[in-house]
Amino acid sequence: MYTRIMETDPWIIRSQKLETEHKRLQESLTSIGNGYMGARGSFEESYSADSHLGTYIAGVWFPDKTRVGWWKNGYPKYFGKAINAVNFAKVKIFVDGSEVDLAKNQVSDFSVALNMQTGVLRRSFTVSGVKFDLTKFFSVARKELAVLRWDVVSADGKTHKVRIESLIDADVKNEDSNYEGKFWQVLDKAAQTGESHIASQTVENPFGVEQFIVNAHQVFAGDFAETAQTAADWQVGNVFEAEAGSEAKAFEKRVIVTTSRDYQGLAAVEAAGRDLVAKIKNETFEDLLAAHENSWKRRWEIADVVIEGSDEAQQGIRFNLFQLFSTYYGEDARLNIGPKGFTGEKYGGATYWDTEAYAVPLYLSLAEPQVTRNLLQYRRNQLPQAQHNAREQGLAGALYPMVTFTGIECHNEWEITFEEIHRNGAIAYAIYNYTNYTGDETYLAKEGLEVLVEIARFWADRVHFSKRNGQYMIHGVTGPNEYENNINNNWYTNTLAVWVLTYTRDALAKYPRPDLCVSADELAKWNDIIEKMYLPFDQELNVFVQHDGFLDKDLRPVSALSKDDLPLNQKWSWDKILRSPFIKQADVLQGIYFFGDKFSLDEKRRNYDFYEPMTVHESSLSPSIHAILAAELGKGEKAVEMYERTARLDLDNYNNDTDDGLHITSMTGSWLAIVQGFAQMKTWGGRLSFAPFLPTAWKGYAFHINYRGRLLKVEVGTEVKLTLLKGEALELSVYGEPVKLENSFATALKK
Repeated sequence: MYTRIMETDPWIIRSQKLETEHKRLQESLTSIGNGYMGARGSFEESYSADSHLGTYIAGVWFPDKTRVGWWKNGYPKYFGKAINAVNFAKVKIFVDGSEVDLAKNQVSDFSVALNMQTGVLRRSFTVSGVKFDLTKFFSVARKELAVLRWDVVSADGKTHKVRIESLIDADVKNEDSNYEGKFWQVLDKAAQTGESHIASQTVENPFGVEQFIVNAHQVFAGDFAETAQTAADWQVGNVFEAEAGSEAKAFEKRVIVTTSRDYQGLAAVEAAGRDLVAKIKNETFEDLLAAHENSWKRRWEIADVVIEGSDEAQQGIRFNLFQLFSTYYGEDARLNIGPKGFTGEKYGGATYWDTEAYAVPLYLSLAEPQVTRNLLQYRRNQLPQAQHNAREQGLAGALYPMVTFTGIECHNEWEITFEEIHRNGAIAYAIYNYTNYTGDETYLAKEGLEVLVEIARFWADRVHFSKRNGQYMIHGVTGPNEYENNINNNWYTNTLAVWVLTYTRDALAKYPRPDLCVSADELAKWNDIIEKMYLPFDQELNVFVQHDGFLDKDLRPVSALSKDDLPLNQKWSWDKILRSPFIKQADVLQGIYFFGDKFSLDEKRRNYDFYEPMTVHESSLSPSIHAILAAELGKGEKAVEMYERTARLDLDNYNNDTDDGLHITSMTGSWLAIVQGFAQMKTWGGRLSFAPFLPTAWKGYAFHINYRGRLLKVEVGTEVKLTLLKGEALELSVYGEPVKLENSFATALKK
């Protein structure tokens, strides 16, 4: 089941309907950002009905006190969250003295359209005889700049008086805050002719987390005449008037946002804002827009995936790439990729293991290697905090957090904080992924080994030896399948632990690091764990067992359920879910995906055929892994089904939860499904290979990848065409056959 409220178009997210029933969903789908800041697609004008106003600044967050009914030792002291920042886009519009309220007025000719190619949101409506056309963008060319322009014209042949109050409102709050708490205080404000600004700071906290300052400064352009300025405790503004007749008149609002992340202290933050305002004050709207659009054009030249034969599939992949790059493009090494980006507050806007497991492969291929190296360095910089997290659990080494802004764990659910420790393996896997893909081992030899050794020490301490079985085990965990908590010997977790110990041991042998003080006794312990780790396996079914006791459940496929039971997380009690055999997302199959070169096709097929029918795919991270494996196993229809689910997860609201924000980190899944799935791109053993298939309903698809200093174009249709656009000659494999690509040379192959 799905809900589709936007039209299908290869480049545009469009609707001609002012949604009331699905207003929040429409807001999520029309979110925009530029990596530095972003906002949901809520209205700038007054809208008195249900809406989720949300503006977010990258790296600006607050530690909200953890509140639980039963405190347990080791709980994080706070839950970190991205906070709704100053609403700098706000306006009040009056026509002939009456305020426009799009929830109450009779509105006609409504449309909203997000152009993904240019990163521009346009909205138009007619109310009280006046037509308003809004153009809005968060500049990619100048990260601190947001531009909003209303073009106003009479729609009924009469002349109307239009007044616009352009406001900056710091009286905002998070919908998920504890006890309706507010996180902001106003430090400074001023309104004068032609401009106004307000500087707010996060309130004090008892956890030693820095207080962030955000300053928003607005200036104006266009045909409206300024008549007044306003200032209140939480708000500043400028008032403009014009007569709307047959000739369109423009009102333009330009906002510069500066923060204490880049400048120290209030004075410096405000001075930086004034300097940037001076730079853009006299630039034309057309020049600002062109600079922004050209920046998006350069991104799409490499990132775009072209699909022929399915506008739905085409729109899906472009929407996901657009929202990913609106959230993160690697310019700031201090940042990471929040699961909701700038589109909502769920998951606290913090860093999850999603980045290492799902985002790193995409950025390796579509951005310069330094972007991924920045993501790795982000975790290296937080190694002391990860060591702290391990000590909180009474363990050695480093435990990277499930949820974080600084490296300190700030998730307050015990089954996540204490048990979902497989995330520690994903951090190590990203180091391997970077090294294997780029061929650059300098990071592994230096910062990478420092991280790996501490993660290995954690696993060596977290296991225990079962004398009865003569094997090492890991009890009390939650695997990727979060529909089972506090289970023993999760196959994926145990497999990851063995792999981390093996990879770290081998890396130390290749790049000795006496400074890391890994003793012979410690290495001997690692080797013993590697040799004697218990990895659940059933001889009769010939499959890896998800965890101890899983096969004792009432095993049945999802197809045995009524449609009224789905989604389980919204229809069933947690107790019923935990006792069921149904799987939220890839678990055993996640491990088979990670270490695909270690398993035969027959092993992959047996495990896929056993576990996929029991998987409800209620995690946004699930469909892509299943699409990739299905494609490799020749299950074309299933691969396409899973691609469609991951590509249009938010556009079609598959899991009925997009109203509170988009699933940003899982949006990588649509690209993974095409490139690693349909095209079967692999880099096992440091050698690039492809074995593409073409979905029946498609006529063709094409994409680019960066690989070891080369730029390749891959086109799949009736034949497979590979073109080396830049870089030295490259030897690779296609359908298992060796191919050598020369500079600017294209080769066409058939299976």
